[in-house]
Amino acid sequence: MEIKGKAWVIDGDTIAINRIKIRFAGIDAPELDQPWGQKSKWAMVKLCKGKVITVKLTGETSYDRLVGTCYLPDGRDLGAEIVKAGLALDGGLYSKGKYKDLEDPEMRRKLRGYGRWR
Repeated sequence: MEIKGKAWVIDGDTIAINRIKIRFAGIDAPELDQPWGQKSKWAMVKLCKGKVITVKLTGETSYDRLVGTCYLPDGRDLGAEIVKAGLALDGGLYSKGKYKDLEDPEMRRKLRGYGRWR
């Protein structure tokens, strides 16, 4: 299933389209109250602003959110873009390493002790 629309950015790995919350499949961004959390959110805002986002849903849910891979109109994967920017990490178990080669090598060290990155 697919959802399309303009996105409201909640944080670095969650958006809402038509009030439907969507968690990015395979990535993990810092929470807003963690180091780099606000920066991750605003980088996502910059990527999404004014654009129609296409979400390919996985069929999974995470808390109160649907899970999917999100794409910009030019076909770029938003998860890959935020990982390349050094503001999110590969989701490991959930991504099966899909984004691992895009990670900033320093990011795991910087985020040690926060969230899933312990």
